[in-house]
Parts: sequence; structure tokens; C-alpha cells
Amino acid sequence: MCLMKKIFAFLLLLPALASQSQLPDHIYQPSIHSVKLHKYGDIYSYPIIKLNGGEQLELHFDDLDADVKNCYFTFQLCNADWTPSNLQSFDYIKGFQSTRITTYRYSSISITKYTHYQALVPDRNSTPTRSGNYLLKVFLNNDTSQLLFTKRFLVVDSRVAVASQILQPFNVQLSRSGQRIQVGVSTVNAQINALSPQDLKVVVLQNNIWPTAALVDRPTIYRGNYFEYNDDATTFPAGREWRWVDLRSMRLMSDRIQKIVDTSKRTEIYVKPDAERRGQIYVFYRDINGIYTIENSDGNNPYWQSDYGYVHFTYVPPGNQPYPGKNMYIFGELTNYTPDDNSRMIFNEEKGVYEGTLLLKQGYYNYSYISVDTRSLSRESYSVENTEGNFNITENNYTVLVYYKAFGARADELIGFAQLNTFTGR
Repeated sequence: MCLMKKIFAFLLLLPALASQSQLPDHIYQPSIHSVKLHKYGDIYSYPIIKLNGGEQLELHFDDLDADVKNCYFTFQLCNADWTPSNLQSFDYIKGFQSTRITTYRYSSISITKYTHYQALVPDRNSTPTRSGNYLLKVFLNNDTSQLLFTKRFLVVDSRVAVASQILQPFNVQLSRSGQRIQVGVSTVNAQINALSPQDLKVVVLQNNIWPTAALVDRPTIYRGNYFEYNDDATTFPAGREWRWVDLRSMRLMSDRIQKIVDTSKRTEIYVKPDAERRGQIYVFYRDINGIYTIENSDGNNPYWQSDYGYVHFTYVPPGNQPYPGKNMYIFGELTNYTPDDNSRMIFNEEKGVYEGTLLLKQGYYNYSYISVDTRSLSRESYSVENTEGNFNITENNYTVLVYYKAFGARADELIGFAQLNTFTGR
């Protein structure tokens, strides 16, 4: 009887274990760094491609073990909320179910030794046949249990017309700090049979950040073939322009670098201390909305001739006192937009500052500081209110994704998307 109880308890844990084994945008091996996935030839783009459109994505990553491993990749179809679909891989992959990464190169002229891998996704011998959310999985020895990392990408089959615009929030208290996205979806020419308003789901991303995404499964207005999403469910704190650090050269100090300490074994880079910006006047400057790029201004190849450095960040809170009930994190693509042990800053009581260190490759980085309630890691608890401030005139990119799940279907389809910018309106 006791054995049966243990077996039953284990079966109950299986869904949780399965979800933990495929966390999106997650690195499982500490030797893996600088994972980038973007459209072919466009280092600033988000990995979204059209179904059967012939487009490809570039995958780049480094392994600091500096040896050669048998790396493979595959992709898994997920629902709108990134839970795995109920389809088998042969239902959405045409060709081989996994592909070996055969292009790699050892680093050169750098203190840090690593092996750089790159690939084109999808491969011509392994392509997705359905639209939706996909989780790229890179693993060892053709064994999916030996995961190195996962990365999100999207495949869209544009079948609906999507209209969107940026408006002031309905909540007057958010009018100066928030941005609301109004979405209208027309299915007139979509050739879909939406039996219920809840057959469609809309996801809105601010600067392509999934942890703070808004998912809405019920329209505000529903008239036959027209769905409108028009309430504060798609209102976002506007933030302000991202901070930056230029690491394209590790020999010359850029404007945000305080000092560089170069030894024969490692490079230590100290960023000038940052302060709270909430009370500062809003000033627009061009940023790259939270991402980073791998670049090298020393005239070398950025992918296998760039070096790594230990970059030290310092944040000075008001009065040199910690924020009560809050943990501080470095936030951006450089930390996978994830508040965890790697991105958490530690308060130095002697100096009265928060300190954090990241191992980063040469490039150009955007970042912010966020505070998170010590009792919660929910989307609502991510806040830049104390550290950066929120200004409704901040330049942000928004992506609107429309999903459809037919009656009896086993996966969400991505049938429409739109991108707009707060400055250009499109």
C-alpha cells in the first residue's frame, strides 16, 4: 500500500517535472553563453518567420568548455501560454526530427577559450508544418534529456486582419505612466469557424519580453467576424529608455565604463555606478529596447574572436538604504529577462550599494534594474517604478499575436500578428 502511494505521488509530479524540463529561454549548462536567435542577417530582429515562407533564423552560442560536442537541435510546438501541445513531433515537423550542428569554430586571439557554434533554423531537411509557438531545444548526443538550452521562436500563418493602436489607459492613475494597446481582429477572410469568442486568444508583448506578456482570451466587443480587445488588460507600465553599456572593445573604455582591469587570466570591467532615475526628467535617446548584440570594434570577427569579461554593475539606492521587502535584479536580454540567482544584485551594507556581476561577451548591451517583491515572482511584481520610473511617452515596441484553437484541436495556431512602435504608430 505504501509503495502504491509513492507511485501515485510520482505520477502526480510528472506534469511538473515535464514542464521544468523545458523552460522557455533557459540555459541548463553553466558553460553555455551568448545564445542568440534572430532572423538571418538581422541581428536586431525577433525570431518570427512565416509558415512555408522559406525564411530562416540564425542560431549562435558559445561553449566555454572549449571542446567539441555532438550538439543537436529540434523544436517543439507549444500553445499560446507555452505549455507543450498534445501533438507528436511528426505532426508538425517535416523531415528529420533532430538535426546535428556541424558548424563550429574554436575561439582565437581571446583570453577566454570557447567553442562557437552556429546553425540555420529551420534546416532544409527539418521544417515546421504548422503555425504556432515553437521551443527550440539544443541538446547533446541526440538525447533530448541532455538539454543545453531552449529558445523561443514563432511561426505565423497570417490569416486574419489585425489592427492595433497605442492609447492612454482607461485608469486615470495610469495615464502618465502606462501605455494601452487596443487590438481589433477581423476573421472575414480567414476561413476559420470560430464557434465561441474564446476560440481566439490575443497576446501582447512589450519589447518582445515574454515574462511580462499580457494574454487575453475574451474580447471586449464581439460582433460576428470582428473581435475587439479594448480594456486595461493590455496596459503596460511604460518604463523609460534602457540603460546601456558599450563592450565592443575591451581595450578602450567607452563612456559608461569606469575602469578595466586586464590580467593574464580574466578581464574585469567596472561600469560607472547607476542611480535611481524615477525623479529625473525624461530624456529620449535611441536604444535597442532591452536586447544585446554581439559586436567587435577592434576589427575582429565578433563570433569567435571576441573576448569575455566579468562586468561589475553597481546601483546606488536613495540614502544608500536597501528597498524594504524588495529584491533587486539586472533585467534585459543579457539575463534572459529572468529574475534569478544569476541576475540578482546583493546589497553591500558597508558601501550602501547593490552589486552584481555578469560574464559577458564583447558587444552592445541594454539593461534596466527591476525590483521584485520578496514574496512573489509574478508578472505584476516586476517593477521599474522605483529604479527607472514610468513615462507614457517612452519609446517601446509592441507585438500583437493572435491565436486560434478550433473545436477539438490539440494545439493553438498563430494566425496573425502586428508590430507597432509608440513613436511611429506602426
